Amino acid sequence: MKKRLIILSDLWGFEEAVWMHSYQKILNPYFEIEYFDSRKLVDLDLSDNSEGRLHARFVNGGIDRGVYKLGLQEKETIIVLAFSVGGVIAWKAGLKGLNISTLYAISSTRLRYEKEKPDCKCVLYFGANDRYKPDAKWFQDLNLDFNLIEDKEHEMYREDDFAESLCQKIIKEQTEAGNQLIN
Repeated sequence: MKKRLIILSDLWGFEEAVWMHSYQKILNPYFEIEYFDSRKLVDLDLSDNSEGRLHARFVNGGIDRGVYKLGLQEKETIIVLAFSVGGVIAWKAGLKGLNISTLYAISSTRLRYEKEKPDCKCVLYFGANDRYKPDAKWFQDLNLDFNLIEDKEHEMYREDDFAESLCQKIIKEQTEAGNQLIN
């Protein structure tokens, strides 16, 4: 039986996320995947799709709506792969009791405001050149490991080489974790 993996989008959603095909192609054979478009999850008014307006809608109540709705929909143990604001939604849902075994959060820069971590394995990736990434003290205070990807910006997750590398790591880690449970 395949493990459940949910994927949460960035603030742009999945409609035009051609980059998501790289993740789908690699992960689909190994996991039962469910996709959550963050914009739809939080019921955003999409009449003005400028980045600033979308961001403000997430910060001003959208993230909390997403946390609530995700918690209603997911009752079993899940693995989460989340991009940007999707990582914040998953993180906060984990703090509210969402049963996450591993959270892979990519470029989730708003995590820098969090003061506690969910009760799950957290694997975080940030571009070294992302000016909004948490500082080293934040990682130390929350006792978290982090992966800084040299010469990369916030949207590094849209690049095929990053997607390939991350997916292979997820498959390897989750296969090993499954094998440990059997032994």
